[in-house]
Amino acid sequence: MSHFYLALLLGMTVALGPLALDAYLPAFPDIADGFGIHHSDVGLTLSAYVATLGMAQLVGGPLSDRYGRRMILLGGLAIFAGAAVMVAQAGSLMEMSVWRVIQGVGGAFCAVSVPAIVRDQVSGQDAARLFGLIGLIMFIAPAAAPSLGALMLALGDWHFIFVVLAGYAVFLAMVLQLALFPKLKPRPRATTPVSTLVTNYLLVLRHKTTMRFIGIQVLCFSAMLLFITHSSFIYQEWFGLSNSSFSILFAANIALMATLNLINRPLLRHFHSVVLLRFQVLLQSLALVGLVTVVALDGPFWAVAGLIITSIGFQGGIVPNNMANALDFFPHMGGTAAALLGASQFTLAGGISALSSTFGGESLLPIVASMLACSVGAALLALGAPRAVQREKARLASKRG
Repeated sequence: MSHFYLALLLGMTVALGPLALDAYLPAFPDIADGFGIHHSDVGLTLSAYVATLGMAQLVGGPLSDRYGRRMILLGGLAIFAGAAVMVAQAGSLMEMSVWRVIQGVGGAFCAVSVPAIVRDQVSGQDAARLFGLIGLIMFIAPAAAPSLGALMLALGDWHFIFVVLAGYAVFLAMVLQLALFPKLKPRPRATTPVSTLVTNYLLVLRHKTTMRFIGIQVLCFSAMLLFITHSSFIYQEWFGLSNSSFSILFAANIALMATLNLINRPLLRHFHSVVLLRFQVLLQSLALVGLVTVVALDGPFWAVAGLIITSIGFQGGIVPNNMANALDFFPHMGGTAAALLGASQFTLAGGISALSSTFGGESLLPIVASMLACSVGAALLALGAPRAVQREKARLASKRG
């Protein structure tokens, strides 16, 4: 199977997550009016989904190692679709939140299966290139989701959005069953019983090199999530931009991420992914140093916006290179390693973002300083990454010898 064909199918699968998060954002006022609640209370359904999306990966990853990618991924799509139908029929905020939790379980099983499938098929530089292709396809989803949600609202009400999401999950299940799984090269099924899931996680947690890359992922994602959490405050309240201007600037982040993702692919022919990762993390930190400096000196808007777009844009190269290295040392436990990576990313970054709300909303400087602190932590971990990978590969080579 060609990399593009595999990336297209897996990218369509990963897109399910952003669509479930962002497609119904334009419907928040309608949902609030329908339930007779405050607009902000609808955000509980978003938090319920995100929290479950992170934690349920800790279960889905090892189960996919034990029972196979097909069963867990198709099972996740079935759970997602069924819960989406029930969300569409919810009559209260509590009922909707409960079904969103169940939908998050299905979404988590899908999300954790994708990097595990990549690790089953390729490793090293090839994995970094494939993750890059998947990321490039996936960038379309968060950019298009709010517009798609608005279109579905024009065709129906907020219930219709979740009916469409259920239909997309069913469509994905049929496509993957017919076009993906028959063409994947077989992998040996793990014989580890479910009772030793804790042992499997301990193996990953004790692997210092893998945990270094998980730390980089958490901190870089935290820097981006801090911006996303406060983006409306930064652009619309602090600088007084219109909704359309805010949308354009937000889309500029995705555009630069996609561009740097494309540039990263040919660079992988000449440089190791871990070297590119270190370089990109350091450049992101430098951009955030510039951002904090400009904000502290009360600099112009164009400088603030340009440095934000630049720093967030580097995620386009950081993510595929980092994921390839994080999963490289667990060929037979790719699901477990991917689960720990995904769960750590969502729960820890989500916690940092939630904590930032206690000081955000009144001043811009604490927000950008927090972004810089996360990025500096990632840079410190990235500085030693090449040597850590070399040592680990030398250790494995001597062990095999």
